[in-house]
Amino acid sequence: MFEYFDKDKMLIPIRIWTASIDDVEESCLEQAVNLANLPFAVDHIALMPDTHTGKGMPIGGVIACRNTVIPNAVGVDIGCGMAFVQTDIPVKLLRETMTGSGELIKVIIGNILRTIPVGFKHYSKPQASAVLDKAQTEMGKYSADEELIQYIEESYLSVGTLGGGNHFIEIQEDENGLACIMLHSGSRMFGNMIGKHFNELAHSINEKYFSSVPSSYNLPFLSVDTEEGQRYLNWMHLAMDFAYENRAAMLGKVKAVFTEQVEKHTGLVPSFSDEVNCHHNYAALENHYGENVWVHRKGAVHAAEGEVAIIPGSMGSNSYIVKGLGNRESFLTSSHGAGRSYSRTGALEKFSVESVMLDLKERNVVLGKNSKKDVAEECRFAYKDIDTVMENQKDLTAPIKKLFTVGVVKG
Repeated sequence: MFEYFDKDKMLIPIRIWTASIDDVEESCLEQAVNLANLPFAVDHIALMPDTHTGKGMPIGGVIACRNTVIPNAVGVDIGCGMAFVQTDIPVKLLRETMTGSGELIKVIIGNILRTIPVGFKHYSKPQASAVLDKAQTEMGKYSADEELIQYIEESYLSVGTLGGGNHFIEIQEDENGLACIMLHSGSRMFGNMIGKHFNELAHSINEKYFSSVPSSYNLPFLSVDTEEGQRYLNWMHLAMDFAYENRAAMLGKVKAVFTEQVEKHTGLVPSFSDEVNCHHNYAALENHYGENVWVHRKGAVHAAEGEVAIIPGSMGSNSYIVKGLGNRESFLTSSHGAGRSYSRTGALEKFSVESVMLDLKERNVVLGKNSKKDVAEECRFAYKDIDTVMENQKDLTAPIKKLFTVGVVKG
């Protein structure tokens, strides 16, 4: 970690967990400097080793604010995060067991793709949701934002769905040769609409009251002491709970597919353990540097001492289960993944479908994807090296498990 601080341009410093400033793209650093000039930002800004340019705020960025929330510092996929579970089934068995449709691992990946709606798809019938049921009984908390109410009802169709982009479901292999399940998803369209609504609302309020924060920063804010700030927090927490439930429901469906196919073709009944479910896009009230502050983590995961977290690599590379080391300088935070080296458009221009598919084949990775034309967007070459990221944050986390991709489902 090193500190970047230009006293003539910044109110507070930026602490960065990369090898050097050259590892931070210019636009990402500009966004971090904007954060460092917010009058309510506390002590310093933190950039994780996977940091890259986002909308308003860098992905892999952390900011602590006094009495203030910034919708764009949470992002539009509110509550996006990871889930994981360990199995006792050897990966070798999944590769070597032959079925009428080929290797067992291919059958499992194919059945997951058919069971879980991906991309823009959702279920045709409402799914069970304790989170949305509870929201229906507490409409007084949400009624002021009438345009968002419809998404509570619509989101019953999205419980247990994957989405697209960098979201995935993977079967992985641990260092003992056993299969694991990992998935990455968030609050789907629900959180997207909430984030956009409150970002626009914050813009209009800041303009009305002549905010000293330039609109060019794209970091409009809301005071938590106002009605609008409290409304945002209510909706944000609802989206976080929905995202958590979405991952849990999806993980349950994937476990059911895995169990059904393994039992059918091998006679073994898998057992599951070490389940984890954690967010990496959210804001939370925490105590840092002697005061209660709203810590915004955008593409960053909470890593208190001993806390278990998930740090995925990119498609076809390594992932890690870690324990946090409770580093106060990072606001008890670590990276949430490898971080992009190329934009999605840049990756499509740089890497061909053929080269990505060949790489997956050489690494013996089974891909479940309805259309291959955009596969390069999420290839491992489009991301930073996950092991370099882990080395740069060895004062933030300690690895528990190193995992290798065996099969992956993408939207």
